Amino acid sequence: MNKSLKYILVFLVTLQVNSQNTNQTPNVLFIMVDDLRPELNVYGKGFIKSPNIDSLASKGVTFNRAYCNVPVCGASRASFLTGIRPTATRFLKYYASVNEAGPNTQHLVDYFNDKGYTTISNNKITHLKNDIKTWDEEWYPKDISWRNYQDAENRILNINKKPAAAYERLDVDDSVYFDGQTALKTIEDLKKLKASNQSFFLAVGFVKPHLPFTAPKKYWELYDTNKIELPEHSTFPESAPRIAKHKWGELRAYKDIPKEGPIDDDLAKTLIHAYYASVSYVDAQIGKVINALDTLQLRNNTIIFLVGDHGWSLSDHGLWAKHSNFEVALQVPLIISAPGYIENEKTNSIAELVDLYPTICDLTFGDSPAHLQGVSLVSSLKNPGKIYKKTALARWQKGETLIDDSYFYTEWTLKSNRTQRMLYDHSVDPNETVNLAPLKRHQKLVETLSRQLKLFKSSFN
Repeated sequence: MNKSLKYILVFLVTLQVNSQNTNQTPNVLFIMVDDLRPELNVYGKGFIKSPNIDSLASKGVTFNRAYCNVPVCGASRASFLTGIRPTATRFLKYYASVNEAGPNTQHLVDYFNDKGYTTISNNKITHLKNDIKTWDEEWYPKDISWRNYQDAENRILNINKKPAAAYERLDVDDSVYFDGQTALKTIEDLKKLKASNQSFFLAVGFVKPHLPFTAPKKYWELYDTNKIELPEHSTFPESAPRIAKHKWGELRAYKDIPKEGPIDDDLAKTLIHAYYASVSYVDAQIGKVINALDTLQLRNNTIIFLVGDHGWSLSDHGLWAKHSNFEVALQVPLIISAPGYIENEKTNSIAELVDLYPTICDLTFGDSPAHLQGVSLVSSLKNPGKIYKKTALARWQKGETLIDDSYFYTEWTLKSNRTQRMLYDHSVDPNETVNLAPLKRHQKLVETLSRQLKLFKSSFN
């Protein structure tokens, strides 16, 4: 074959592939990471080793101010998958179901099913297994329990329903833990989807850095133990209402964690080290998936979402785990990489997880169900420098938090009809150390924010 004819054939094949990609509706790769707060290099945490998530951010828009609507996994996931906000009667617990949105609510999976997409769930997307029964495939890795310990002693304790370690540091391959297996399964799915030329909604749930913090030894070694630091504010603020405090029972369920009272500094630093190692471990698995997307030449027609389901306290305010109305429990990482949109930019426009469903609709077909209570974030993808949204609403149990620009206002209505309040101004107090609500000079501001909170709730209740 002469060179001229060869070049013509290559050109025609390339033209055909590009034409197919242009005509095909975009795929969606949706990556949700359990308990991941914005503890990432791209969020200014330079000590964190997260090169793959940072690389994804360089190809998309990073939302500096993204918030969950409820800081517990099951409720947070059910809310975003249905596009419905939590209230006093729905989406409250870790075992919350999408069915709490009502029988006629079209969840995100059925939105794509109705469009002819292949829909796949790998590992933890809903907290309850089989909560959504219409996935084309719902896959989970298997072990003796969800904790997936590999240390022999921990496995024995776990199978006998006794407290085991809060972390593991074993010299093992990535694939012995669930997240490594999830990455491998997802890569195989991408190969099959590429061969089928079928549009897909592929949802991938990584479980680290959820407790127990089990990450292979090599990820622990990315961090110098002597350089691990405690948060600057690791005691509960004196001015905060007691109702804002919790007993962090999630962590206390593990071996060697005291049943009450604080953790000593050495153990606290070890747990923080373990969390960092888990973040780097899951970052590596995310990198494997995205590299496969590139290798299979699917990237140019695939929208990638990466998001955490809620934040997590690492002794901030003297608390551990999620389950609070402080920002550290509410803020999540959110990165959207969409072909044809701006790359390597950040936005300070507020985003909520309830906004994900309408955003996905907007980026794919343009139409969306009428019941959705969030707003599309596509404007921020087009113009990240502009602030389109200044408010968000979250709740934990009876505490309702209104985020209004720099103000974080929370109120609890008790059975006695008394109200307890918490107000922080992040423009001067980003670590939430001084509660302004009891101060007389802020009374008018508190009244204004309280009215705004009630008005916000009335818009969807």
